[in-house]
Formats: sequence, structure tokens, C-alpha cells
Amino acid sequence: MNHLIHDSLFETAARTPAAEALAYGDRRCSYAQLAGDVRAVAALLLDAGLEPGARVAVYMEKRIENVAALFGAAAAGCVFVPVNPLLKPEQVAYILADCNVRLLATTAERLAQLAPVLERCPDLRAVLLADGDVPPREAALPVLAWPAGAAADFAPHRRIDTDVAAILYTSGSTGQPKGVVLSHRNMVAGAQSVAGYLDLRADDRLLAVLPLSFDYGLSQLTTAFLRGASVVLMNYLFPKDIVTMVARERITGLAAVPPLWIALARLAWPADCTLRFVTNSGGAMPVPTVQALREILPDTRIYLMYGLTEAFRSTYLPPEEVARRPDSIGRAIPNAEILVVRPDGTPCDADEPGELVHRGALVALGYWNDPARTAQRFRPAPGQDPGLPVPELAVWSGDTVRRDADGYLYFIGRSDDMIKVSGYRISPTEIESVLHATGLVAEVAAFGIDHPQLGQAIAVIAVPVEEGVIDGAALLAECKRRLPAYMVPARIDLRAGPLPRNPNGKIDRNLLRHTLQATEA
Repeated sequence: MNHLIHDSLFETAARTPAAEALAYGDRRCSYAQLAGDVRAVAALLLDAGLEPGARVAVYMEKRIENVAALFGAAAAGCVFVPVNPLLKPEQVAYILADCNVRLLATTAERLAQLAPVLERCPDLRAVLLADGDVPPREAALPVLAWPAGAAADFAPHRRIDTDVAAILYTSGSTGQPKGVVLSHRNMVAGAQSVAGYLDLRADDRLLAVLPLSFDYGLSQLTTAFLRGASVVLMNYLFPKDIVTMVARERITGLAAVPPLWIALARLAWPADCTLRFVTNSGGAMPVPTVQALREILPDTRIYLMYGLTEAFRSTYLPPEEVARRPDSIGRAIPNAEILVVRPDGTPCDADEPGELVHRGALVALGYWNDPARTAQRFRPAPGQDPGLPVPELAVWSGDTVRRDADGYLYFIGRSDDMIKVSGYRISPTEIESVLHATGLVAEVAAFGIDHPQLGQAIAVIAVPVEEGVIDGAALLAECKRRLPAYMVPARIDLRAGPLPRNPNGKIDRNLLRHTLQATEA
């Protein structure tokens, strides 16, 4: 039975040991080899004295050792904490200290970068190096070498599916990042649901370009291992490198976030592209980008999805509906219920905006060491029978959506991103969609800035498709033609080059807002 997140890896290794599990550069790793590496890491962690539920952080680029460390921690009965490799030492130290990490798996180069801040992590007992020579014993912490060869039998700490499997840190709109606590049940249920509606197969080859610290990126592993598929790990520099890798590795499945899809949709793809399906989450994909992908990848199924780390994945739009509803996030995924409710918890009518509430097996356990924010986001599900002795908790997303008469959902905006102009609540996504529809911008971000009379004014920063062809006045004229007066931006700034991203590859509206306001101060 597949109760724990690492069970599917071991079951697939027993069933098809020679099948390829991972590829990284020129390296190829079979399921049998990966299972051996995972067992070796688990045995090492147990020999190091890590107790049940001890946190093991993994801070390195995507590589085979990264995957072995994550699943090895779970197999030992510990909790893995994937740390985005783009984070700086100060940010890494915060995460290590916040969730009391006992062991850090990293590389020699990264360990040297972290040396000045590790003293802020009093619970850290040891470091496991995935590469390079072991530093001298005079190092501040014991440093363990990567285990050589498969491990003998080991006795893991007993775990059940309601125990914690992982803590994924997600950045909020303000303050320090939050650690979302996931159980084995959460992760197994999520993998089963997604693998089911994607119709994932053993002969699929997935290209992993997203960070493994991102729940959307991590699911490339959990779903693949469940079905015995292969995952190609890639640390890319340019979007065109992804197109090349898809062809080279004969990739059949690719997941990305909207800014990356916008870039990929502008590239030339081979006529004989092997992609069977592509997926989008992490934000709404602009309709022109959806249409472009349908044209350049006519034989590829497109899944438009919505998710939040607190419940992994909530909705998906079946590919056969994409042509009719390219702006929809679909319906609830299998084994989840999605409610659209008013502030008092009563259900919204068709096309009435309301808050998206997710209930079911994918709902996380809360935020690590943060009862206040947990109580705010994880609340009793609406509509429960008052006689229920222990109320079921749901995730109140804070996101505004609407459900049409056919039951399909449409994203309006995140509560933290909503712009409030003279009493109107405006979604930046709606403004961005209008600007994308002009065909004049490659990237765009809309956000609110302080205004003494209006409360907030709308600011837009855009990257033109072709430099020098348009100016801010031309875009402003398009907005006046397509939007009501209260939604027209107060200013539109153009800039060259890509807009800044957060560590998960999404456009960082908060950074743009703060930068713009700082220049005006």
C-alpha cells in the first residue's frame, strides 16, 4: 500500500528496477539505483542520530543527489525541507532556524557561502555534502560525506500517513516566508489526483524546470514516481534551452508558470514536437499565450490549473475546454471540493465573486510555528453539520474567483494583490490581461501605489514586444479604449529586459511596487 510519500518510489523500483527514474546531464539513474541512493541517505541520517520528525533541509541545484536527499529524509522518518537554490544565505539561515533544521544537505560551494550565517542556526547538528571533499574536522559543524553505494537494511522511524512529511516555505506579500506543513497523506493524495487527471503513464518523460522547493515543481517527482515515469532535471539559463532539451530528451510533459510560458510561446518549436501535454499553474496564463501555444503545439494537450501551497492543487481545466474557456481555471481536481463563498460563508450565486475555499485530503496541516496565521487561513469548512464533534478545517485561500452557470471557475485576484481605487476593488490580473491582448507587450505587471485622494492608483510596468515600437502613451490609449475609467492606469512605465521574478519564477509585483515607490520618495 502506498501510504507514505516514498512508498511509490520503492514500489516502482521493485516492479520495474531497470526503468529510468531520473536524468541529469549525461547521468542516468534507474529506479533501482535511485531507491538504493534513497536507502543509503536514510541509513546515514539514522546513523547520525536524527530523531523521528527531525527536519532535514536540502539546499542545492536540481540534481540526482537533491532528489535522493529529499526522499531519503522521508524514508528515514524525518521531515524534508527543500530550500530554493536561488535564495541568499540570509534567507536560508532564516528557514533553517525557523523550523529547527537538524541536518543540512548541500554542496561544498554552497556550504562555503553559508558559513558566515550558520551560527544563527543553533539546532543544526551536521552537514551532508553532495559533492566535493569533506572540509577539515575543524569546521564549525560535523560534515558528512555522501554515502557510497547502496545501503544495507535499515530500520526507519515508524511513520503513518498523518505524520509530517515536508515543510515548504512560501513567500508572503509581507514579512518572512511561511512554512507550509504537509503530511504524507497530503502529498500522496495530491500525487494520485494529479497523475489521474493528467493520465500520466510509465512511458512519459517529464522535464523538471521548476524549483523542487515549489510544490508545483516537487509534484513532477511525486507523480512520476507514482506511475513509474522518468524525470529529466534541468537548471536552465534561457527559455530556448528548454525547447532544445524537449527535443533532445523526447520530453512528453512540461510544467511552467505564466512568465515562462509567455517566453516559450514566442519561440520556434519543432513540427515533430514530442510534448503530449503541458501544464500551467502559479497564476493565470494570458489568453493570447494560450492561443499561441495551441497554434505552435497543435497536438499537445494544455492543462490550465490553479493551486496554492496550502492545498497543493485545487482546480484544472480539461484540455477539451481550453478553446471555449481559455480564461478559466476549470473545476475541482479529483478528491477535492472547491467552494465559492461570501464573507459569512454562504455560497455565492453563479457569476458572483467570492472567496475560494478548498476542502479535502490535500489541505495542509497549517503554518510551521505560526498559530496566528494558521488560524487566519485554516478555518472550519463552510456548511458543516453543527453536530460534527470536530469541525473539518479548510483552506480559505483569500483569492477571489467566480463560478459560471456551468460550474467553471474564473480567477479574479488575490486579496493581497487587489488594488483599491476610490472604493473599487480591481484585480491586477484583469488589467494585465487587457494589455497582453493588445499584442504590444511581452511582459506586464499591474499594482497599486499610494495616492492621497484615491487611496491607491494603478501603476503598470511593461516590457514591449519590440523596443521602440510603442510608448507608454500608446498603451494608455489602449487601456482607455478597453477599460472603464476607474480601471485605467495612472501611469505606465516601459522598460527593457525581463521583469524581476520571485524564486518560483513568478513576476514579483511587490518588488516592482517597492522599487517604484522608493524612486519617487
